[in-house]
Amino acid sequence: MATIDVTVMGAGVFGLSVAFACAVRGASVRVIDPHGIASGSSGGLIGALAPHVPENWNDKKAFQFDSLIMADAFWRKVSELAGADVGYFRSGRLQPLVDDRAVELARARALSAQNLWQGKAVWTVEAAGGSTWMPPSPSGLVVQDTLSGLIHPRRATRALADAVVALGGEVVREGATVGKIVWATGWAGMKEIGGNGVKGQAALLRYDAIGQPQLFADALHIIPHGDGTVAVGSTSEREFDAPFQTDAALDDVLARAYAAFPVLSGAEVVERWAGVRPRSKSRAPVLGLHPIRTGEYIANGGFKIGFGMAPKVGEVMADFILDGHDAIPEGFRA
Repeated sequence: MATIDVTVMGAGVFGLSVAFACAVRGASVRVIDPHGIASGSSGGLIGALAPHVPENWNDKKAFQFDSLIMADAFWRKVSELAGADVGYFRSGRLQPLVDDRAVELARARALSAQNLWQGKAVWTVEAAGGSTWMPPSPSGLVVQDTLSGLIHPRRATRALADAVVALGGEVVREGATVGKIVWATGWAGMKEIGGNGVKGQAALLRYDAIGQPQLFADALHIIPHGDGTVAVGSTSEREFDAPFQTDAALDDVLARAYAAFPVLSGAEVVERWAGVRPRSKSRAPVLGLHPIRTGEYIANGGFKIGFGMAPKVGEVMADFILDGHDAIPEGFRA
């Protein structure tokens, strides 16, 4: 590559989405990550593309909604360029409702969703049916939405890297930082600007629920991937000594998952995972000009929502970096 227009530091989902969007616009891009592709939290197991609840609408929720609507076309293009299945599926999601108050609140949100989701997705309260893939519900009712999706994090991140290369870019472990520089270095980069990392632990079970909706119960995501596995997680640990080791906290996650959804109780645990997710003080992504690296850029802080936010993060950052068009929400600025 003779010249580099944009160098992205970090080969996680945010960094690669920015590089991809810039490459689609014709820029020459280089992605550098000394640890390799998906070596941080983007190499996890869950992949829940779950929306914020449709109420108290703000820029963050609107941005995420737009990104989730973009997801199908975005990941289809990535998959075609990479020649790989990213595991994306707009699965919808089921959530059991524990009591009358929860039912009342869910029905109010259903009315809000009719307007806020613009007819592109729905949030409804339904009777819990007799399917084996239905969470037990004390009220006999569940929330079912059609906006939630799921993705295979590792496969999707690696496919993004391959798509960048297919567009003429580079994804390397070392190299010169030239052109416009974007920092997407996850936990380490967030600590540099006053944010922090939150440890998460998750497990992968051998259970075939291909094509079923994801579940959310007892604050746990239960994600049926298209390869015959189900991911369960995760913890949110603000304090930790061993960032990449699983422990009794994951055992507790599994016990809660089995209680919330007994059909999983006999499934083989094929992998246990721990990693650290980058969290900003506001919990929103941090996009735009880097606060301490003059003249450089940042795209970081996808705490729990990185894969859901990635399509639009790439788009607005490419607009800003290449064209000077600033559509970054105020609450996302460093």
